[in-house]
Amino acid sequence: MKIRTFFYTIEQGIAGVFKNKWFTFATVATISACLFVFGIFYAIAFNVFNIVKNAEQNVSITVFFDEGITDERIDEIGDMIGRRTEVARYELITAEEAWEKFSVQLGEYAEGFTENPLENCANYQIYLSDVTMQSQLVSYLEGVDGVRKINKSDFTADTLSGLNMVLFYVFIGIIVILFAVSIFLISNTVTMGISVRKEEITIMKYVGATDFFVRAPFVFEGMIIGLIGAAIPMGLLYYLYEIATRFITEKFAFLSFLKFMPAFEIFTYLIPFSLVIGIGIGFVGSFFTVRKHLKV
Repeated sequence: MKIRTFFYTIEQGIAGVFKNKWFTFATVATISACLFVFGIFYAIAFNVFNIVKNAEQNVSITVFFDEGITDERIDEIGDMIGRRTEVARYELITAEEAWEKFSVQLGEYAEGFTENPLENCANYQIYLSDVTMQSQLVSYLEGVDGVRKINKSDFTADTLSGLNMVLFYVFIGIIVILFAVSIFLISNTVTMGISVRKEEITIMKYVGATDFFVRAPFVFEGMIIGLIGAAIPMGLLYYLYEIATRFITEKFAFLSFLKFMPAFEIFTYLIPFSLVIGIGIGFVGSFFTVRKHLKV
């Protein structure tokens, strides 16, 4: 591309944005509306995923040891547990620590015990990196020498695993629907805008302009409109997200599990992703729509 053609494309593309105000407004509004809805669902979905993930991290497996096991063997078992990919973290609860916690619950009744009744209840509390891996870890631990008993919650693990799967499919399904609707609306909007300018394209072709020379300004114009259409809802969403999360956190402080992800974590990926989508929609919509009118 010649330098002169390059600057002509930019100049005409920018001019086209302001020259066709109603077309620009309609396209920007369509892109903004679709990406605004997408952004809302994205923020909600990732917060729900985060809440479920935090719940998973509180699901633990308790491993009890054989009577008379040595401290060295307990340490060896701990090393074996620490090397497993299913394990996020683990901690040793000694018999003394177990009785100390239990005696608090018993209150004054604990004074009647002269010896530690939980002498053989030392255990490892194991927290999983992924709750779906619980069965794999349990199967492994059942074969470890020195392990007497394993306490686990199959119901909790299965519930969280199922919830994760449902959320994933719902998330994918809604994204597909939103993009299908977006492409349909934007395609129609761009088509109407370009159709109005069919005469302009026809004149350029009659005076000998190449397809690229005719198409380039329209495509660049579409990309600018797509960028504007994506930037507006992202700025608005960032502002509304801060207000909404602060309000909900203050009003429902008693819901301890309701912890929202910081805005920068959500929008670090959402903003560039949305901008790319906006520019891509503008490019594709303009490119293929203009091509239909190049044959004169």
